[in-house]
This record gives sequence, C-alpha cells and structure tokens, in this order.
Amino acid sequence: MTDDVLDELFDIIEDRKQNLPEDSYTASLFTHEKGENAVLEKLGEESTELVLAAKDADDEELAHEAADIVYHLLVLLAMHDMTVDDLRDELAKRR
Repeated sequence: MTDDVLDELFDIIEDRKQNLPEDSYTASLFTHEKGENAVLEKLGEESTELVLAAKDADDEELAHEAADIVYHLLVLLAMHDMTVDDLRDELAKRR
C-alpha cells in the first residue's frame, strides 16, 4: 500500500462520479434514488458496525469497518465537490 492510497481511492471515486459505469457500486451511490441519504445511511450503518467490532476487540473487523467508513466518507466529500485536500486541511488545523 502506498502513502497515496486515499488520493488513489478518491480519484477512482471521482472517475465513477463523472463516468457512472453501470456495474459500479460507487456510481450507484451517485445516482441512487435516495440521493445523498443513501451514503449517509451507509455511514450510519458502518459506524455501528465499527463500534461493535471495537467492543468485541475484533481488530480485523475493526480495520474492515474503518475502511468502509473512510470509503463512504470520501464518496460524501465527492458529492459535495470537496476533496481529500479539504479533509487534510481541516485535520491540519486541529494539530
């Protein structure tokens, strides 16, 4: 895994947003009938699963659920025409 994995993933998400391939889960989030709510619901679901994995001390599942949250968060940022750099800038302010 490279240090640029978030940038690479975000580039793929942006590509799916622009090109909307029919067989893409990511593209389906951008065209879902519930709109942004579909991603917000997924974030809620994944957050609950993350908490349960942490509670159960299941580190493998914790990593899996954390990745799901990051992925859906990046989709949400893309929906708002934001970027990973916007996220980095906000985190840098909190140092």
